[in-house]
Amino acid sequence: MTAPTDRAEHAVPASRPSEGPATRRPGHRIRLPLGRLRIRTLRGRLIAGSLLLFTLACTIVGVATTLSLQRFLIGRLDQQLQDAKGRYAIGLEHAVEDEHFDRVKGQAVGTFGARLADGEVTQCGVVRDHGGQLALPAADRARLEALSPDGRSRTVELESLGKYRLMASHGEDRDILVTGLPMHGVDETVGRLVMVELTVFIVVLAAGGVAGATFVRLALRPLRRVAATAIHVSELPLASGEVALPARVPYTEPGTEVGQVSTAFNHMLEHVESALAQRQASEDRLRRFIADASHELRTPLASIRSHAEAARRDPGETGPRADHALRRIEAESARMGHLVDDLLLLARLDAGRPLANEPVDLTRLAIDTTSDARAAGPDHHWALDLPEDPVTVYGDEFRLHQVIGNLLTNARTHTPPGTNVTVRVAAADRDETVLLEVVDDGPGVPADLRDDVFERFVRGDGSRSRKAGGSGLGLAIVSAVVHAHGGSATLDSRPGRTRFRIRLPIGSPGKEPPG
Repeated sequence: MTAPTDRAEHAVPASRPSEGPATRRPGHRIRLPLGRLRIRTLRGRLIAGSLLLFTLACTIVGVATTLSLQRFLIGRLDQQLQDAKGRYAIGLEHAVEDEHFDRVKGQAVGTFGARLADGEVTQCGVVRDHGGQLALPAADRARLEALSPDGRSRTVELESLGKYRLMASHGEDRDILVTGLPMHGVDETVGRLVMVELTVFIVVLAAGGVAGATFVRLALRPLRRVAATAIHVSELPLASGEVALPARVPYTEPGTEVGQVSTAFNHMLEHVESALAQRQASEDRLRRFIADASHELRTPLASIRSHAEAARRDPGETGPRADHALRRIEAESARMGHLVDDLLLLARLDAGRPLANEPVDLTRLAIDTTSDARAAGPDHHWALDLPEDPVTVYGDEFRLHQVIGNLLTNARTHTPPGTNVTVRVAAADRDETVLLEVVDDGPGVPADLRDDVFERFVRGDGSRSRKAGGSGLGLAIVSAVVHAHGGSATLDSRPGRTRFRIRLPIGSPGKEPPG
């Protein structure tokens, strides 16, 4: 048999068994806060998934290479044990002097040998660079005596020497010869490989994470454009008026999922834009129809009223029944004329017709309209709450007079006699807006009508009998005129207190009110 040729210095201190990792209590589970680590964005999930795959691949490669190298090095160690089979143990058996007890020619430093006779260790030693006999503790002797002499190699942890690869076989004198080689070289090599792999894998993971994040960000850029366009569309006033939708999302490769989403989104925008254009065209046609019909109806209504008035001037030619019929024709013609005028006004406001822009004294308007309301409804209690100085805004005086008049008419019509109605005007505040309020202590607006009170043809009695005497256009005209001046109209109502609040910007001369 050929002896091993590699020699390495090896001190043989009395080593302790290596401490294992900290043990956990039986049944103890480690709970990770997975709920806190939940990633909601697609970008984060893709990056996390890529890093997870990188980590899994690196772990598999690292475990495979480490186990393969460890198996290879242990195989080489076993081959050396086969080559040295019992040679050192036989030398121990024939050693005479203690100073030569641990020195056998041709054996590598660290080689262990022992001889067992009748199941007990009689001689043992290890090749070292310095003299001295080896004394094994009782635990190591017990481990050696428990070895089976089958010629197979096995790893044994010796308290005095550390981890060894041992092989036991039968000697010529029916004794058992044990030969061993240290495992520290294998462990050091494998540990060094593990450290190198960990360093390389960490660098690869960091570089892969940065590259993956950059790639995912570039790949999802079209989706971010789709999201930005969708947010922009959601902020557009699509309820009324002409709407110019934003530019389409740039097309990408149609074969990709992102390209398919972009194409579908652009088709949706085209469909929405076409539907909005058709709706706007329909509304324009309806406005023109209302304006034209209202304008055309004014002439025949004026003729009917004039003929009815002319017939009533000569009572000798008509009887009492005919006279009553003529009075009704005249009254209904007047009411229908007011309705046509209201419809024409709303049609013009919807079409964006410019209003007059001149200084208007709201305090004077409040005084005049309240005086008119007091004459029309003497059974109500009318009051004014005005500042000491006049409050002036720029706008259309006739239309603003109509706003206050409609609010007072609404209060007179929908509240019982004895109701207190107050008209309040406040000077401009920090927002450069003027506040106009009409407050009454009547029964209040029904809850189911409060949200729609400024809509057209909404009446308090909910029927077409007109017992309340209104067409349902008064508050709609208030809202339309106020918005045409760039203001706002709101309602706050509960039983015992109803408040219509109008806010108007002060405006400036020479500038048309915003439509």
